[in-house]
Amino acid sequence: MLFNSYIFIFLFLPICIVGYFLLNKTGKYQLGHAFLLGMSLWFYGYFNPAYLLIIISSVCVNYTIFRLMDRRQNVALLNASIENPELDIVPNTRVGRLNSCKPIMVLGVAINLGIIFYFKYMDFFIENVNAIAKTDWPLMHIVLPLGISFFTFQQISFIVDAYRGEVPKYDFLTYACYVTFFPQLIAGPIVTHDELIPQLRDVKKKTINWDNMAKGFYMFALGLGKKVLLADVFGVAVSWGFNDVSGLKATNAIMVLLAYCFQLYFDFSGYCDMAIGLGQMLNIDLPVNFNSPYKALTITDFWNRWHMTLSRFFTRYVYIPLGGNRKGNIRTYVNLFIVFLLSGFWHGAAWTFVLWSVLNGIFVIITRMFRKTFEEMHPALGWLITQGFFNLTLVFFRANTIGDAIEFIKQILYVDFTNIDVNILHAFQTPMLKFFLDGTAVTNSLPFIYVGMYYFLALFIVLGCKNSHEKMVSFTVNAKSLIWTAVLLAASILSFSGISTFLYFNF
Repeated sequence: MLFNSYIFIFLFLPICIVGYFLLNKTGKYQLGHAFLLGMSLWFYGYFNPAYLLIIISSVCVNYTIFRLMDRRQNVALLNASIENPELDIVPNTRVGRLNSCKPIMVLGVAINLGIIFYFKYMDFFIENVNAIAKTDWPLMHIVLPLGISFFTFQQISFIVDAYRGEVPKYDFLTYACYVTFFPQLIAGPIVTHDELIPQLRDVKKKTINWDNMAKGFYMFALGLGKKVLLADVFGVAVSWGFNDVSGLKATNAIMVLLAYCFQLYFDFSGYCDMAIGLGQMLNIDLPVNFNSPYKALTITDFWNRWHMTLSRFFTRYVYIPLGGNRKGNIRTYVNLFIVFLLSGFWHGAAWTFVLWSVLNGIFVIITRMFRKTFEEMHPALGWLITQGFFNLTLVFFRANTIGDAIEFIKQILYVDFTNIDVNILHAFQTPMLKFFLDGTAVTNSLPFIYVGMYYFLALFIVLGCKNSHEKMVSFTVNAKSLIWTAVLLAASILSFSGISTFLYFNF
């Protein structure tokens, strides 16, 4: 089910909010959790009922692993107490617990990674084996379950935290609600157990908070507007450009690349805004995933602002266990490179994603090596280098093949800034632009002005306005905010056309 759909807004969401708070009002909080779990499974299974078997199995297996580790830890603690009955504090208890649970933790992580590998990378693996070994293994054409990278990483973090002894005892229903919580189930943000589960168990959050409800609808409206009124508009032009890379020239290629820059940001950050808004409606605070990345002055700062919960995951569970920055510069650079390499594979089973991540990783390492030079650089120059580099690497992120990406970059380098293909105007496919174009000569300046305004508006939003989190923090319930929310919601709903999925559903 899509956030930007009639069935979600006019059926699913009202039923979910009313049912959840009514059940909690009776004091039967477990029943409220069961209802929320059922709604989340409906939300997920709406795309494809077969997906339910995958996510339910994943939840059951991971919870079983959690309980096995908990039992092992208790046995280790009991044995240590028996061996040292005269001591109030048993020495090396934590070490003993970790050693006893390590095989189970490794098995749990391996199972989760194996699930991702099978569904996401099996065909990619077969293709590369065929190419290298000259074999002819048939592809399996496995359909990628939505959100599998997100909810699997979420459960890996839970398993590792449980192994470290950082997870209290949770019942199965609470754990299942944590994993399947529908606002962030499909495309994040990636939430840790200590962020979400205590809120789900907090009795004070079981009654309607009208301030949170208003704030939630405001955030949902902002995110929906980003998706429908901006990302989807730019997206059609992006598809037009990347479907015929060889036919582009410099002006068109730059316009398409900038369109993708805006599409990717507004699409993903819009989803996260809607997720945060939906969480607010249910009195749940979800973590911020974006902090104005297009304002960053260095590539390091950029990645501290973009998809922040994924960066946090790799930092906690990959970078720091590898040694972080504690073992010298060379080891630090290697660890950073590994993190970016894994990030590329996480985004998709294609060498284009890997090359994109490697390029960003190398630039982060270079920035770290010459930190003083970058810090002393004029802010405007730093911004141009950072954003120019990231935008150019997005060609590899979006292109179907590395060859297409190289051809796209060649088109930019043709330096023909006068020849513009008017078909890019038609590619925007907005009702107002169609009005301008219907029966209008292509020499008419109105379509060009209209498209230019879209680019200017997008640039103004990412550079000149507060980001969504800042807006939420400063939000107050008054007539102005309510009218703005209603207008934005109405404009977005009236602009629904067909099914427009979110880009990160594919990751």
